[in-house]
Amino acid sequence: MAGFSRIAEHYEKTSVVQRSASDELIELLQIKETDDVLDLACGTGHSTRKIREITRGRVVGIDSAGGMIKRAKELCGNRRIDFRTCKAEQMPFVEEFDVVFCNSAFQWFNPPGPVLKMCYRALREGGRAGIQAPARKTYSPNLVKAIEQVQIDGRTRDIFAHFRSPWFFLERSEEYKSLFESFGFRVLYSRIKRVASYHAPEEVYDIFDSGASAGYLDPRNYDVPLTEEFKMSFEKIVRGAFEKQADESGKVELVFYRIYLVAEK
Repeated sequence: MAGFSRIAEHYEKTSVVQRSASDELIELLQIKETDDVLDLACGTGHSTRKIREITRGRVVGIDSAGGMIKRAKELCGNRRIDFRTCKAEQMPFVEEFDVVFCNSAFQWFNPPGPVLKMCYRALREGGRAGIQAPARKTYSPNLVKAIEQVQIDGRTRDIFAHFRSPWFFLERSEEYKSLFESFGFRVLYSRIKRVASYHAPEEVYDIFDSGASAGYLDPRNYDVPLTEEFKMSFEKIVRGAFEKQADESGKVELVFYRIYLVAEK
């Protein structure tokens, strides 16, 4: 994915929200020291390296963005991790893993069906799949409010009117549960949580730039060309929106709604 290859160099530093959420998902999955684990949409491999510390089994990380995989390999050191550039819906694995781990990426699988089929196929009988991802159309009220400014600002509104969301969101945890069950999984845990953290406006923009901006500024999500003027104005408007959200202490309460789900084959 071109957008994520672009941000690969600084993703490791700016993806603080994704990293915090991944720790909780690792705990929910209860990875054993002999488990073979696939990290699906592994990014720069932060969570993959943590998984490597837990298990002596095989650890594979795949991502569709070549830039992310390149950076993951650079950061891997001498750890035994197999990083590959591969689209999730095209992964070749058949009953090879005890765990499929997917952190902060499920929203990009739109539609999710082809990926869920591949996850089910990749797992051994009794294996577990775990996801953590933004949920609901208002996945982050802060980011949604910032984008509302892009929609109405004279510098960006005409081009942004052609934006088509690349993401997949469901509103309730029960809907995610039903989705996984429809592909043969038995869901062990499914919950949407409100997660809040406090950051300076510039940090909020960095968090936005570590994920959501890859969708909002991807030319493939528009049916008109994106001009450099549009991109520059987009950034200014979003930064300004986050500055206005700061409280008296200069901090923004950054809220995300996140689905945590663990399912068994």
